[in-house]
Amino acid sequence: MNHTDSDLSDAADFPHFPPGFVFGAATASYQIEGAATEDGRGPSIWDTYSHTPGKTHHGHTGDVACDHYHRYPEDVALLRDLGVDSYRFSIAWPRIQADGSGAANPKGLDFYSRLVDSLLEAGIEPAATLYHWDLPQALEDRGGWRVRETAERFAEYTAIVADHLGDRVPRWITLNEPWCSAFLGYSVGRHAPGAREGRGALAAAHHLLVGHGLSMRALRAAGVREAGITLNLDRNVPATESDADLAAVVRADTQHNLVWTEPILAGRYPATEEETWGDLITGQDFRLDGDLELISQPLDFLGINYYRPIVVAAAPHRESDPAVRVATDNRYAETDYPGVRRTAMGWPVVPDSFTDLLVALRKAYGDALPPVHITENGSAEHDVLVDGAVHDTDRISYLEGHLSALRAAVDAGVDVRGYYLWSLLDNFEWALGYDKRFGIVHVDYDTLVRTPKDSYAWYRRLIAAHRD
Repeated sequence: MNHTDSDLSDAADFPHFPPGFVFGAATASYQIEGAATEDGRGPSIWDTYSHTPGKTHHGHTGDVACDHYHRYPEDVALLRDLGVDSYRFSIAWPRIQADGSGAANPKGLDFYSRLVDSLLEAGIEPAATLYHWDLPQALEDRGGWRVRETAERFAEYTAIVADHLGDRVPRWITLNEPWCSAFLGYSVGRHAPGAREGRGALAAAHHLLVGHGLSMRALRAAGVREAGITLNLDRNVPATESDADLAAVVRADTQHNLVWTEPILAGRYPATEEETWGDLITGQDFRLDGDLELISQPLDFLGINYYRPIVVAAAPHRESDPAVRVATDNRYAETDYPGVRRTAMGWPVVPDSFTDLLVALRKAYGDALPPVHITENGSAEHDVLVDGAVHDTDRISYLEGHLSALRAAVDAGVDVRGYYLWSLLDNFEWALGYDKRFGIVHVDYDTLVRTPKDSYAWYRRLIAAHRD
């Protein structure tokens, strides 16, 4: 049988946050929507990538996913019952502009308008992410994020969506995890579009930042209430205190963190970029005068996605083909974090590192750090549906530990305003297909039946405890 609320943690055991703290849940368009060819939606790089043999687990695609496009009223009802203050979703660019430019697709705009209105009727504040990796394939065919045109088209798309939804959506996120777009997509090749490049990946990173800046201008022009960006910042720790491992951490921090935070929060490029990328970054021609000013416009908030720490050790160059110089070949490697539990993703569970990351960020940027929203945090676990229930105690333990660590960061002076749990639903986990489950609601991918897990009831009680 399902655990009842009374079977779970007492309200007194929950980490508590200041009045007005926002509790939410998050999803992303390609991971849940399905309806990949319906109502004028064009192909994205993830449609192309997932339909390429060998790219995803068992050839899984997002063609159907959770069928949220048709079942969104059911999912809004789950959110309402959960009691969240806010729901973070993303808008599929190719649903708005099939080829990434030109007039808007009215059916695409209408879908998100209906979703937003349903959320508002349920008393839930919408939070919209403009780019969660589903770049229109037509733009990738013209160079993708390697070229400035994509950033310019992104600003035009932003203006269309903000004009249509800006009166009802108070919180906007330009980009989600640009590190993944630039480096997993254009250097490692494990995400769409699957490229393995050096300078192309660094150009993509820069043009994502330019796109963010242009999108911020469009959002400001539309008069939205709050606008920011979401970064997946990592807590990189050295495997040993050796000089080589400490230097490797600097290179890892540059690529994972500083390439984003320095331009956005400090208006400068990382001082360590030449040590990290060498001749890939020297002599580049994709940075233009005025870009830093554009990128470093003030944010209303900084979104942070966080899951695990990374243990870094020095390593030799890893490239197997001398003709291929990838931007992620920076003479460091991830090593094991000993003595801790790991999630189904193989990620170490170390809640204190969450506190450490946020406190270090506050120390590094001081008053230049805007209010923070944790826009993703959660865990994939080995969930099993038995007799209509999922008893995901490991996920509950993960959430308890990380929310306690977040509270510790607040106590240490970090201005954290909200927390969005990842994810509301089990979903298409990118190259891992449907093999990993992050949701607090189980999805049967054959029947699409939704079943709230024990973690759903736990999170509902935590939210309720903050309203008493």
